[in-house]
Amino acid sequence: MLGPTFVMTPEAPPVPTTRAGYVAIVGLPNAGKSTLLNLFVGEHLSIATPKAQTTWQRVTGIVTEGSTQLVFLDTPGLLEARDLFQRAMRGAALEALAEADVVLLVVDASREPESGERERIVAALGEAHAPVHVAFNKIDVAPESSVEVWETWIAGLPGARAHRISATDGVGTSELLEALRADLPPGPFLFPEDEIATDPVRFFVTELVRETVFEQYHQEIPYSVICQVIEFREEQDPVYIGIDLHVEKRSQKGILIGKGGAAIRELGSASRAKIEHLLGRRVYLDLWVKPLESWRKSRAHLGRLGFRLPADDESTP
Repeated sequence: MLGPTFVMTPEAPPVPTTRAGYVAIVGLPNAGKSTLLNLFVGEHLSIATPKAQTTWQRVTGIVTEGSTQLVFLDTPGLLEARDLFQRAMRGAALEALAEADVVLLVVDASREPESGERERIVAALGEAHAPVHVAFNKIDVAPESSVEVWETWIAGLPGARAHRISATDGVGTSELLEALRADLPPGPFLFPEDEIATDPVRFFVTELVRETVFEQYHQEIPYSVICQVIEFREEQDPVYIGIDLHVEKRSQKGILIGKGGAAIRELGSASRAKIEHLLGRRVYLDLWVKPLESWRKSRAHLGRLGFRLPADDESTP
């Protein structure tokens, strides 16, 4: 008589004990996206000034804690693109949305949304296929009536979860971070646990110089200056860093340099202090101002400066 027959079934694959994913931070210009990223990461990674539209390219910041890793993608503001440069910035934001495992929409709750702004937000969110969280930022200064207008409108976005926060003083940000963690997909960490950024040091060096330009100059000058590292000798002490500051018009060169070179010296001194803090080393910073005619409108110039351009644009060579 035969005994019982046992059928061996394959073991189920182990359930991942960690969660990790990309969180796209999107929103209108000057909503506080970069300030929020810097707060989450605990380092000054992304340009944050009172002026609008200072983030021009995607900035990645990583927060690893316990069994979770959030890879934040800070993006340019969702503006109405009027030229090739603005289209490149908008493309960077939409690309991040398409890649995201979680979407964090940041809005300036201190003022009510305009109809055109609402349309841009809705159109952008159409690129996402992920859980959406909405951070009503600047509640420390926002009138309750303005916040309620945003909340009423956001209630019409299916599945969007709202959070009241202040990226300046941190109110509500811990709770927001926990909510984002809960929506991360199970999986291994995407980057080493001790990393907080993926961009090269040269990128952050140029961003610090560009941030200082926004702080010290006015009107159209900050929006006309792009920085490019041309030499980086880290084997030296002090570290030698040569940077070209490209301006759109020859007339802007004199403004950037200032009378007797006073303005460029002030820019160099303030920028150097920031870079030394970033590197933890002494720095010799060499700044050169060079005209790059109409660089924001030139496909060739923008490509060389590292911007990813829309393939279907026919406006410029």
